Amino acid sequence: MTECERATAILELQQLKARYFRGVDSCDGDLVKPILAVDCVLDYRGCCTDPATGRDFIPAMNVVLHGRESWKSDGMAKFGIVSVHQGHNFEVEFTSDTTARGIWSMTDRLWFPPGGAFSLMTGYGHYRETYEKVDGVWQIKTTHVTRIRVEAS
Repeated sequence: MTECERATAILELQQLKARYFRGVDSCDGDLVKPILAVDCVLDYRGCCTDPATGRDFIPAMNVVLHGRESWKSDGMAKFGIVSVHQGHNFEVEFTSDTTARGIWSMTDRLWFPPGGAFSLMTGYGHYRETYEKVDGVWQIKTTHVTRIRVEAS
């Protein structure tokens, strides 16, 4: 991979993750599904657990999705939850011309409907991912969310 190809691939991966976050927050499965590998594995176990306290704020999120078709378009909106995800500080390592692994620092905020145990959850952590280039297009092959801190009020 030349330096120019590497720089182009980094920009493509950044665009890929931006579309993922936008698709999640807008509950747009038509935007998310094409950026997932057909045989992707998306591991969200522990994604809402604060490591300092061990409290799991959304146990229903402890799932592993297998394959692109397992992605649900309505996401958290079916529970009345509004999410805003922000990705920062992307690290990438190319393992071949068509595969890579990356780590995204991230912050997410989730607003909950009235009457629950809390109205806002804010999380800080990382998306640890692998990517695969299929037919000239980068896709998310695997993802796992790890947390540094989760707070709710």
